[in-house]
Amino acid sequence: MNQRVKFSAWLLGLAMLFTACTPNRSNTPATTTQNPNQNSSPNAGSPAAQVGSAEQIVLAIGGESEEGYDPTLGWGRYGSPLFHSTLLRRNQNLEIVNDLATDYQISDDRKVWTVKIRSDAKFSDGKPVTAEDVAYTFNKAAESGGLTDVTVLDQAVAIDPTTVELRLKQPQSTFINRLITLGIVPKHAHSPDYARKPIGSGPYQMVQWDEGQQLIVEANPNYYGEAPQIKRLVFLFTEEDAAFAAAKAGQVQVASVPQSLAVQSIEGMKLYDVTSIDNRGLMFPYPTANQKKTPDGDPVGNDVTADRAIRQAVNYAVDRKALVEGVLEGYGSPAYGPVSGLAWEEPRANIQDAQPEKAKQILAAGGWQDTNGDGIVEKNGLKAEFTILYPASDSTRQALALSVVEMLKPVGIQAKAAGKSWDEIEPLMHSNVVLFGWGSHDQTEMYNLYHSKAAQGDFYNAGYYANSQIDQVLDLAMGAPSEQEAIAFWKAAQWDGQKGFTAQGDAAWAWLVNLDHTYFVNNCLDIGEPQIEPHGHGWPITANIAEWKWTCN
Repeated sequence: MNQRVKFSAWLLGLAMLFTACTPNRSNTPATTTQNPNQNSSPNAGSPAAQVGSAEQIVLAIGGESEEGYDPTLGWGRYGSPLFHSTLLRRNQNLEIVNDLATDYQISDDRKVWTVKIRSDAKFSDGKPVTAEDVAYTFNKAAESGGLTDVTVLDQAVAIDPTTVELRLKQPQSTFINRLITLGIVPKHAHSPDYARKPIGSGPYQMVQWDEGQQLIVEANPNYYGEAPQIKRLVFLFTEEDAAFAAAKAGQVQVASVPQSLAVQSIEGMKLYDVTSIDNRGLMFPYPTANQKKTPDGDPVGNDVTADRAIRQAVNYAVDRKALVEGVLEGYGSPAYGPVSGLAWEEPRANIQDAQPEKAKQILAAGGWQDTNGDGIVEKNGLKAEFTILYPASDSTRQALALSVVEMLKPVGIQAKAAGKSWDEIEPLMHSNVVLFGWGSHDQTEMYNLYHSKAAQGDFYNAGYYANSQIDQVLDLAMGAPSEQEAIAFWKAAQWDGQKGFTAQGDAAWAWLVNLDHTYFVNNCLDIGEPQIEPHGHGWPITANIAEWKWTCN
């Protein structure tokens, strides 16, 4: 049976408005479709059904974390419960519920979060989890300046063995996400090599990591929650085609595949088509060239993309629906901003795209004309040419980049797609267009993509976008008393009818598509209801892995 389990993106927008005490709301999968060429019996004896058991399953669901598995340095920011507990978590409906915490209170001035933790939690080495470990974790994450982004924290203090105070420098409407994503590490074992040998209080513990090949984990016997039903997990680090081939050969029980392969079927496996907010878009260098360099000395700016007419023309020329159907095989949706389907998306920022004539008008009004008949518009002797960089190992981004190149030709913009390694892309990404992927349940990511102070020569705001008016609105959103009260400001930063960072305004990006995450899963494996997933780093399908069940004898 080819079971296509689709989870509606609009539920995410509703769920994110709920608090931890909100009543539960079901997340209903769409009707499944039958494929007569696929065996629907989980005990049918197909190769995929013969391998795997409650003792062990094998997963090929994406690349490894090259930096290791230290939450204070960023591991888990897109969600992974494998080794670590978090104070709070999101359930399958993305409602906030307790994990390590039993309760939390926020002071009237919103600057002190007092969290009570459970007293029965232990790390995988058998030592108890205390408020001192929680305080240490938050302080260390703040010091490291890692991707977890705990910079607003002034100090975390253990009041007693089960009570910790998180004291902020100023109120931050998104701080609750730190309680959801920051895994707690043991103070006594947080050594320099911790990222390679993590100890945590999550449902699984690391057994062996053969870097570049596989990661083996086993159920944590000291886990305070219900014991995982799958005792051993083997994660294979393979390329996309190899993961699909391994699934067809019956060597893996869960395989993440690109949308181009999701249209096929695998005997003994079902397809899960999971809605995500995992987006892909074109980041434009915003300033003109040669104005500045990054702290590492890399060039910043691009004279062509510094012109708003170019950026807007790209946004209007691109046919996003065609990208979804042609590149993603229908497994996705158009994206016009970084937060599609979330409660803080501003629908008025969306545009009617696939308008090459409008794109031409924008270029002409901006002074871009084809004066020599070569099909490329120019302005003051500068041709409308730029390179779109993408990671060469990603076939989906390659197809998106090549498709965009073709869509821009009719309007007089000459783009070139170039696949490179991330090591090659990094020094070039502040002066060239890059096909990036983002997508988080946390509004902080939008802040970091567009606030000028986030432009520090790294992946956040790699294009050095800067608009003081947008900065002010983003600051109001971040400093709002609550997540819900911040929504009006998040929306206004996108488009308030006159200004914004989206296509009708500064057009700092040309967002293209939101991916559906597509997985082949063994018919004998019950993975429950996946969340609406964030960006693919961190293996988001494993969010509820402690609840997975092997249903065959």
